[in-house]
Amino acid sequence: MDFRKEHDTMGEVLVPADRLWGAQTQRSFDNFKIGTEKMPKELIEAMAYVKWACAKANNQLGKLDDARFALIEDACRAILAGELAQDFPLAVWQTGSGTQTNMNVNEVIANFGNAKAGEKLLHPNDHANMSQSSNDTFPTALNVAAILMLKNHLLPALDEMIEELRRIEEENPDVVTTGRTHLQDAVPIRFCQEVYGWRGMLENARDMIEKTMPNVGRLAIGGTAVGTGLNAPKGFDVLAADAIADLTGIEGIFTASDNKFHALTALDSIAASHGALKALASNLMKIANDVRHLASGPRCGLGEIFIPENEPGSSIMPGKVNPTQCEALTMCAVQVMGNDTAIGIAASQGNFQLNVYQPVTAYNYVQSVRLLSDAMHSFVKNCLRGLRVNEEKMHENLHRSLMTVTALNVHIGYENAAKVAKYAHANNTTIREAVLALSMMEEAEFDRIFHPEHMA
Repeated sequence: MDFRKEHDTMGEVLVPADRLWGAQTQRSFDNFKIGTEKMPKELIEAMAYVKWACAKANNQLGKLDDARFALIEDACRAILAGELAQDFPLAVWQTGSGTQTNMNVNEVIANFGNAKAGEKLLHPNDHANMSQSSNDTFPTALNVAAILMLKNHLLPALDEMIEELRRIEEENPDVVTTGRTHLQDAVPIRFCQEVYGWRGMLENARDMIEKTMPNVGRLAIGGTAVGTGLNAPKGFDVLAADAIADLTGIEGIFTASDNKFHALTALDSIAASHGALKALASNLMKIANDVRHLASGPRCGLGEIFIPENEPGSSIMPGKVNPTQCEALTMCAVQVMGNDTAIGIAASQGNFQLNVYQPVTAYNYVQSVRLLSDAMHSFVKNCLRGLRVNEEKMHENLHRSLMTVTALNVHIGYENAAKVAKYAHANNTTIREAVLALSMMEEAEFDRIFHPEHMA
C-alpha cells in the first residue's frame, strides 16, 4: 500500500495514499481498534449538511470567500451522494464528543476541495470548521440525522403499516371473534375492532414521535466550544440553522437553540424522542405477538387467522412453517428497548459544559430508527398483506366460549349466569345446554335472546 504524509499539531502521520482523510482521522483509526461498529452513514450525511450550511452562513457573513465556499459545497455534495463513503472509517467507540468524526469530515472536505482546486485552498480547521467546534457540530448533526430519519424513513413506514391495518379492518367489518383478556376467554369482539385497537396503538405512537420533533430540531450550532459562541460571528447560528432547513428540504423544524449551554450539555431531547420510539417498539411487540398467537397452529393452536407461509420453519420437522416476520419484528423491538436504556444512561452524563456520550447515542438512535423502519416495512410486505381471517375457526371458538354467558346477566342475574358457566365447563356442554339443564330459562326464550354475534 502506498502512503502519503499528513500533519497536524502533533506532527506527521502516514495516511493511505488513496484516502482523503488526514492526520487526525488516521490517529483515531489507529488508536481505537474497538468493536466493529462504525459511525453511521446517516450521521456522516447529516454532518455534511451541517458543514455545507455553516460554509453558506460564513459566506453570507463575509468570512468565507466564494471560491472556498464552492469547494466545500462540492465536497458536501459528494459525501451526500455516497461517493466518498470509503473515507469515513472511524469507530463509534472514540472520543465522547465526536471530535474525531468531526475532524474526519473536515479533513475529507479539505482534501477533496484541494484536489479539485489543484492547490491547498482549504484547511480542515480554518475553513471546513470555521465558526464551529466539534462540541456544537456533532450534537447538531445528531439532531439533524434524527429528524431526517424520522421524516424520510420511520414515519413513512409507520404510515404504511397504519394504512394496511385500516385495509384489514375495512375488509372484515362483520367478522365476530372471541375476545380475550388475561389469556382467558372474554366477551365477543369484532375482528375489525381488534385490528382498530392495533391501529390506534400505532397512531398514538406516531403522535408521540411527532411531538418530540420540535425539541430535537433546536440545534446547538453556534455554541462552539462551551456554549458561549466563541469565534462564531453574530447571526451565524440562525443563518446556519436556516441553511440546514433549506438544504435538507425540511421546513418548520430546525431552529438555532436560544440556550446553547443546554444544547451542548444535554441529550434530553434525543432521549425523549427515543422514548417515543421505545413506545412504538412496545406497541409493535404487542401487535406482532397478537398476530402470531392468533395464527398459532395449524391444528393445535388458535388458528383464527392465516398469515403467509414464506419459508420452511424447521430443519428437522417437515412441513413446519413459523411466524418469522413476527419474530423478526419482536427482536427489533427488543433491540430498540435496549438502545433506549443506553441512551437514557448516556443522556444522564452531561458533565459540566458537554455531554461526552454522543457517538454511542448517535449510533443507538440511528440503529433504532433504521430497525423500526425496515421491520415495519417487512412486516407489512411479508405478513399483513397476506393476512386472512379463518371465519370458520372464529365461529367455532366463539360458540364454544363460556364468556358468552355474559349476555344473560340482565336476564338471569350475575350469580345465576356464573352457575351456568361453571356447569357448562364442568360438564363440557354448551351454554344453551347448561341453561336448560339448570332450568334457568325456557328454550324458546334462550334462542330468542342468545346471539353471540350481536354481543360485539
